[in-house]
Amino acid sequence: MERMNINGRMIANNTFPYFVAEVNSSHNGNLATAMEMADEIRRIGCDAIKFQSWSAETLYSADYYKENPIAKRMVSKFAMSEEQLFEISKHCRDIGLTFFSTPYSRREVDFLVDECKAPMIKVASMDINNYAFLAYIANKGVPVILSTGMSSFDEIEKAVEIFKSCGNDALCILHCVSQYPVDGKDVNLRNMQLLKDRFPDYSVGYSDHTTNADAAAAATALGAALIEKHFTLNNKKIGWDNQMATEPSGFTEMIEKCHAVFDILGSYERNVSEAELEQRTKMRRSIVAARDLKAGQIISLEDLDAKRPATGLPADRMYTVVGQRLCRDIAKDEIIFASDLEGQV
Repeated sequence: MERMNINGRMIANNTFPYFVAEVNSSHNGNLATAMEMADEIRRIGCDAIKFQSWSAETLYSADYYKENPIAKRMVSKFAMSEEQLFEISKHCRDIGLTFFSTPYSRREVDFLVDECKAPMIKVASMDINNYAFLAYIANKGVPVILSTGMSSFDEIEKAVEIFKSCGNDALCILHCVSQYPVDGKDVNLRNMQLLKDRFPDYSVGYSDHTTNADAAAAATALGAALIEKHFTLNNKKIGWDNQMATEPSGFTEMIEKCHAVFDILGSYERNVSEAELEQRTKMRRSIVAARDLKAGQIISLEDLDAKRPATGLPADRMYTVVGQRLCRDIAKDEIIFASDLEGQV
């Protein structure tokens, strides 16, 4: 099953991408800033806003903090509390913006699903081999976005198998390169096709860490079900990954480019438009006399040519005209009509 329905919006391969604005810690732990970000994300036409549900206790070990004593204060400064996340989830519902987040502990999973009513969960690339955690998330029974940065293909297969074994097939797999930012030459978007080929039952998207719209547009051309990109109100401010995040104007440009690419892609089915059909008369050829011909003459292939416009017998009827008898004299380059032939081809 490759289709996921999130608040009435389908996430599926080869449809217009579902856009997720990843705010990470660009709110700097400030609820008012997070609210403003949500409003702006809704205004520019994103489908969802995604947060990070970590705290000092769930992100790093005690040993790490012993070696990096300032880190605990920094993590706490940039984290959003449960109370803040709950408030922003309510605000997003009020403005019609889907809220979800990336949890880093079982408690955070439960809080997001049970209390914030998040309609889906994002699994960070760092947790793709955290199999017990993946199983816990899978068993919550909500759709999951699985990021694959830093992982081998074997690790991706094992992670997907866990969701399958837990009976959770509402899974979107994201190609991702865990560099912040990543240079375009290192994006390797063809991995999206690899994922689609190897996991045909799931939707495949792209988590974009570049600083422009090119990769997202290319991902749209490859049929991305979902595109996620870091968002900020001001990337000049100092913060975790904030300098590589995209401001509203850049995000708008990205969505517009993806719209343009999606429109250009058109349909898999072969459909000739009315406008093209009108061009046939102007641009296709009619059968004409290759030389002066006389009434009563039996036509040979050497007697015929084809030239614009397509107002007479079409060029594909040439072989049926051969062997017919002319009813009238026809000058060189004159169009031949069915009424000019005794057989009325």
